Amino acid sequence: GVKLLLHGLCSNTTVKSLDLKGNNLRTMGAEALGKLLRQNKSIRSLILEWNSLGVWEEGFSFFCQGLGANKFLQRLDLRNNQINHQGAGELAVALKQNVSLQELDLRWNNIGLLGGRALLNCLHNNKTLKRLELAGNNVPSDILKAVEQAMDHNQDRQAILRETQNRAHILNKEVLSLKDEKTKQFLDLMDTIDKQREEISRSGRMSAARVSQLQEALDEQHSIMNSLKAKLQMTEAALALSEQKVHDLGELLNAAKQEQTSMAECHFTELQQQKQEGVDREGKLLRDLSAASEKNLLLRNQVDELEKKCKVQQDQLFQLKQDLTNTTAELKLRAVQAEERLETEKRRFKQSLEDMESLRVKEVDRMTQHIGASERSMQDRIQRLEAIRIALEEELSRVKAAALTARGQAEEELIKVRNQARLEEQQRLEHLEEKLRLMTESRDEAHNCCLKQKQTVAEAQAKANQLTLHADGLRRRLEELQQDLNSKEEEKVTEVNKVKVELKEQIGHLQAERTAQEGLREKIAALERQLKALSSNHREALLDKEGEISMLLEKLRMREADISRMREEEAQRASFLQNAIMAYVQGSPLGTHSSRK
Repeated sequence: GVKLLLHGLCSNTTVKSLDLKGNNLRTMGAEALGKLLRQNKSIRSLILEWNSLGVWEEGFSFFCQGLGANKFLQRLDLRNNQINHQGAGELAVALKQNVSLQELDLRWNNIGLLGGRALLNCLHNNKTLKRLELAGNNVPSDILKAVEQAMDHNQDRQAILRETQNRAHILNKEVLSLKDEKTKQFLDLMDTIDKQREEISRSGRMSAARVSQLQEALDEQHSIMNSLKAKLQMTEAALALSEQKVHDLGELLNAAKQEQTSMAECHFTELQQQKQEGVDREGKLLRDLSAASEKNLLLRNQVDELEKKCKVQQDQLFQLKQDLTNTTAELKLRAVQAEERLETEKRRFKQSLEDMESLRVKEVDRMTQHIGASERSMQDRIQRLEAIRIALEEELSRVKAAALTARGQAEEELIKVRNQARLEEQQRLEHLEEKLRLMTESRDEAHNCCLKQKQTVAEAQAKANQLTLHADGLRRRLEELQQDLNSKEEEKVTEVNKVKVELKEQIGHLQAERTAQEGLREKIAALERQLKALSSNHREALLDKEGEISMLLEKLRMREADISRMREEEAQRASFLQNAIMAYVQGSPLGTHSSRK
């Protein structure tokens, strides 16, 4: 019946305690118990009191093998089972292999001296057994004391292990809490860094938008400058036509005014001086314009005030247009007046001109041809200038596209692109200045022709003086406008410096935050090093304690060996004495009388 019961419990996982006290188990029952201990993983307490298991040596050995293989049983009661020293030896072998049993009750058996020594020897290898009862087994007191010391030692070891486990658990919790704090701090730092990056990207987008607005404003100013240049070219062309007309009339009057050649030469020298002064002034203006164009490149860093200033500049340019229209009207009126005066002079010298009429017709034909050729050349130049203007506009559009594509890049790349754009625009301005210089040279040639014609006409000289005075007024107005532009550029430079200071402050804040992050990282590394040092110290202390324990165990073994040797000698002496006493008793007359009876 016990065999069937234990066979059913082999696969059971709920029973924790099994009490088979006083069931008269035999060999089959002991074998079934060994099988149960091999296969069952839930039983923690097994009571086998009053069963005489030690009588059946084969069954008890099988039971001991199962006990050595078991890893879950914690309490075993084997009281009053007639276990002798051989069974105790098998139990000792099982206890050497077992790693879970904590309590073993072997009271009221027949273990004796040899069995007690075997159990004591097995305790050197078993570190989990905390309670071993050996009362009523004829075991000497010194062995019992040694067993109690071994039990105390195991209990101390278990307590130390529990303390170390608790400490390790506490340290693990602290480490986990520190890791959580570190992760939280790291996440907070990452959030702040992300926010700062977003702010930087926003500022970059705002600066890009400002740059685009400044670029648009610069384009508008370039278009305005181009329109002004075109109007100046138109006025120069009108002046050239008027001068050609004056030249024609002067050729007609050459015959009548040969006497005034000396005076005309003097006036010519004066006019050349004035011309040189005008050329110098124009060079200054061109240099001022180049400086203004270079300064206009810095306008890309301004955003808010540029629209208002552009509007003011547009109003001023509109006034300039009106002034130019007024000047053109005045020039036309003066040309009409000059024609009227020339007609009066024609009437006066009509008789003299009748003789020279044939020559004049020839000269007029020649001059018309010359005028047609000059007009064609001027038209060609105008077409070339328009082609150049279109090419410049295309280049400007390409530069704009490149600037728009480069806005998403970093600030350093923007600075490089701006520098390149500045160099390109400077080159273009130099190219335009060369073209203007060529135009001025052609205009100077036309002025030379006009001056040669004006040598014969004093009224034409007066008109030229008036025109120069008017040009001086225009130049003064241009200088005033240039001064306004310089003041505006200075304001823009101050604003740019403010923006740079703000950016430097933001960079300083970011650097301070980075240093704080590095300090936190250093603190974390120091804490980790402290934890490693504590763990290493703890391990070293454990190793030292284990070494001390091993030294004590070795001393105990030496002492136990000495004690066992002394006990064996005493047992031998006792046996010798007993034999001597028995021999003496048998050899004495009392012994013979008792034997006869």
